[in-house]
Amino acid sequence: MRCCGRFLVLMFFVCISAAACSGKRLSPTVVKNVDLARYAGTWYEIARFPHSFEKGLVCVTATYTINPDGAIAVVNAGRLERDRSQRKEARAKAWVPDPAEPGKILVQFFWPFRGNYWIIGLDGAGYRYAVVAGPSPDYLWILSRSKTMDATLYDSLVALARSQGFDVSRLERVDQSCE
Repeated sequence: MRCCGRFLVLMFFVCISAAACSGKRLSPTVVKNVDLARYAGTWYEIARFPHSFEKGLVCVTATYTINPDGAIAVVNAGRLERDRSQRKEARAKAWVPDPAEPGKILVQFFWPFRGNYWIIGLDGAGYRYAVVAGPSPDYLWILSRSKTMDATLYDSLVALARSQGFDVSRLERVDQSCE
């Protein structure tokens, strides 16, 4: 029975890996220069592709803190839309696997699974906005240092994502009207 359990676990990981490799992939252009110290801090989610892990959440933020060892502590938080007094939070660690590509970050919410966090758009002057995605067409976020974003800027970031192959019709705006 013990060997069958191990076999099933092994087959589960093989199937997950095969599914991940067989899905549609994109090759978005990642920003070449990222100063993680400037990127650290709190970002407000302005728009996102819908996902089960953020379903029913409003006032979503992502806070990044650089640890002494260089790793990045991640706290994603939001309020439940149906009861804004209830907060939902997820913690993760992140790191840059290749210093030559600082815009490609790996995020791990739980071992052994990690996800790509690729910065494909960034206000290099003031670090006021960012567009984050990965090689999958299923993940896209538009982030800002403030709860609101000018419509012209938003439209230009949507155009950037579209030019990188993302189906921007799937974007949903995130309500940031919490106190």
